[in-house]
Amino acid sequence: LERRLEKCNQDILEYVDEFREFSKMVLSHLAGLNTYKAEIKSEVQNLQTRIERAQRDLDYFGSVTDSNACVEVHENLVKQQLLEEAEKRKKLKLMLNASCDHMLSGIKSLKIVKKTGDKHGSWMKDPGKKHTKIYLLNGSVNNIVLEFANIMTFMENNQTLKARRVTLPFPWEGTGHIIYQGFLFYHKYGSLNEIIKFNIQRRQVADQMLLPGAGRIPAYQLSPHTKIDLAIDEQGLWAIHAEPETGGNIVITKINHMTMAVEHTWDTPCNSKDAEAAFMACNTLYVVHNSPSGGTSRIRCVYDVLGAVNTYEIPGLHFPKRQGSHSTIHYNPKEKQLFAWGDGSQIIYKLHTKQKV
Repeated sequence: LERRLEKCNQDILEYVDEFREFSKMVLSHLAGLNTYKAEIKSEVQNLQTRIERAQRDLDYFGSVTDSNACVEVHENLVKQQLLEEAEKRKKLKLMLNASCDHMLSGIKSLKIVKKTGDKHGSWMKDPGKKHTKIYLLNGSVNNIVLEFANIMTFMENNQTLKARRVTLPFPWEGTGHIIYQGFLFYHKYGSLNEIIKFNIQRRQVADQMLLPGAGRIPAYQLSPHTKIDLAIDEQGLWAIHAEPETGGNIVITKINHMTMAVEHTWDTPCNSKDAEAAFMACNTLYVVHNSPSGGTSRIRCVYDVLGAVNTYEIPGLHFPKRQGSHSTIHYNPKEKQLFAWGDGSQIIYKLHTKQKV
């Protein structure tokens, strides 16, 4: 029994030694694993750092590329806009006939042809026709047009008896109407911005249009009855009006008189304050100013739609030998004269012109 017990003790001691050796081996492996784990962890951290750095580099280069792309797109857009603006200007010059190169340099004389009718009104010839007929439109609201064979008939004392009466289907508003190539163009009374095209010989409406932005405020502060002033020059039909959005500055619109379509619109620096009338001549707007009580009328603002006239180089042109105010002033491109209505008088002004610089 003792021998057997001793044998068991020896076996146990051997097992203990073996276990210790095994434990040492395991611990050694574990230590190695921990070291390897730490190394792997360190490598992973280094790799993550490199990935983050690479991502930042990618983001940076991506942003630079996008920025350059945006700059290129912006530059291309500006170039395209400049090309379009140049093309538009070229078309405008062709449309407006750039050979029209004269400008107003003075008003040399006036002639009071007749004194008839109300304080407000309009009279004119048709510059688009060869005939010498005179048209009288009395009052700021009316629907009767008087047509005279010539200016001699108009000047006679009993002139109304010899006039042909044309009744319009709708009355006009203001004094800004115009007659061109056999048609009367006028602002329809009671409408905000409707322009009527009326065939005088056939006595019927030929067309109509709405003028965007017009009709809310007077075209001229001193002529509050006129919201839309129509004009004729060498290039055809124009509309002159003011808008609240422009601070009361005058807006001019080129209208195709045949199709009644808007061709182009310009915002001008000319203010409607203390203005009583305006007219177009050779693509250029001339705004006539006065005092509220009436006095000497002067042209104080000029605007050329093609930029061929420098407003600051033009002196204030005054209307000679007359004190009062104008209800309307229209330019006749055929005769190079102004047909004006001043306090019930029908007046013709002759003009001095010069070449545009």
